[in-house]
Amino acid sequence: MPRQVDYEERRLRIAEAVCALIARSGMEAVSLRDVATEADVSMGAVQRCFHTKEDMLLFALEHVSQRVSERAAQRIAAASTPQAASTLLSHTLAELALLDEASKTQAHVWLAFVSRAPAGERLPAVLRDTYGKLHDLIVWLIRYGQDTQEIPEHLDAVQEAHTLLAVADGLTVHVLAGHHSPEVALAVLQRHVDHLLQ
Repeated sequence: MPRQVDYEERRLRIAEAVCALIARSGMEAVSLRDVATEADVSMGAVQRCFHTKEDMLLFALEHVSQRVSERAAQRIAAASTPQAASTLLSHTLAELALLDEASKTQAHVWLAFVSRAPAGERLPAVLRDTYGKLHDLIVWLIRYGQDTQEIPEHLDAVQEAHTLLAVADGLTVHVLAGHHSPEVALAVLQRHVDHLLQ
C-alpha cells in the first residue's frame, strides 16, 4: 500500500511540474528531461509513471480539470448560510474563468491544452468531459435560481448555461492577453448574471 501512495504522489508531482513548465514556457517546453528536472525526479521515474508523453500530458490536463471543477464546487459547499442563486452563480463563474492571480498558472495551462486539442483525439475527449461537467453545474445553479424565483422560469437553463460558460471561457483569454483586467472581466460576468434576473 505505501508504494501505491508514493506512486500517486509522484504522478501528481510530475503533473504539477508539467503545468509549471507550460505556464512558464509553453507546451513546447514539456520534454521528459525538463519535466524530470522540474519535478526533481529521475527520467526513469517519469517513464515508470507514464508510458508516453501523451499519457503524461493527459494526466496533467485531467489534474487541472479536476482542480478547476473542485474549486467551483467548493465555492458552493463553503457557503455557511443559504445564499442567493445569483451570488452562487456569480462566484462560480468567477472561479471557472480563472481570473485571480492564484489561478493564472491554471489559465495558461488550460489554454495551452485547448489550443493543442485539434492535433489529437484523446485531449479533446478530456476537454469535452470537463466542459460538460461545468455546463451541468451552471445549469443546476440556474435551475436553483428558478426554484427560488430569482431567475424567470421561462428561461432555458441549458441554453443560458451555454452562453455563460462561453463568456467565462472567453474572458479567461481576454485577461491573459491583457485586453481586460480581472476587475473588468468580473463586471462583465456580473452583467450577464444580472441579465438573467430581469
